[in-house]
Amino acid sequence: MYTHLYSKITDALVENGYIIIENALDSILVQKLQEFSTKNQGYKNAGISSKSNLHLDKQRRRDKTQWLDEDEKVQGQYLSFAQGLQDYLNHSLYLGLNDYEAHFALYEEGDFYEKHLDSFKNSKNRIVTTVFYLNDGWKEEDGGELVIYNEDDIFLKKIMPKSNTLVVFLSEKFPHEVLPAKQKRYSIAGWFRVDKKFI
Repeated sequence: MYTHLYSKITDALVENGYIIIENALDSILVQKLQEFSTKNQGYKNAGISSKSNLHLDKQRRRDKTQWLDEDEKVQGQYLSFAQGLQDYLNHSLYLGLNDYEAHFALYEEGDFYEKHLDSFKNSKNRIVTTVFYLNDGWKEEDGGELVIYNEDDIFLKKIMPKSNTLVVFLSEKFPHEVLPAKQKRYSIAGWFRVDKKFI
């Protein structure tokens, strides 16, 4: 179903290292993900660093998160899309990706995330980052944009978190930040990984 999309993403990662795609996924799936994200009561304050070395730092980030559950039907459909992309990237680019983790992210009014890389210090586990937005009717004055920089810390793109927009980039190459949101902002952040325990 998404083979053309997988191919487009793969080509862009080779050429530019990142891609921004509007109207990326099936609209019915997007609607169901929106419903789940807005009704979900399980969000917790997000931390800095890896799961095993987690600490809260509200000076650096203020979002709340909930990890996706592959056994839940709608979330499973999104994870199935991601699995297809993982398989395509491995087949095409021999990346050796062997895991995908993802969480819903909620930014309430005033929440932000300072500039950072998704690949933690002394860890090369996270290889490819995905961000998928779930916000209908988002306007420029609502803030909450994703800002991407290159390896020399030069501004590249500012992306509005509009519904059904998918952003994919190489985790080690692109520092990025989330500007303060002026209303509730929902997304799914995910990472394709290479974990030594599987090798």
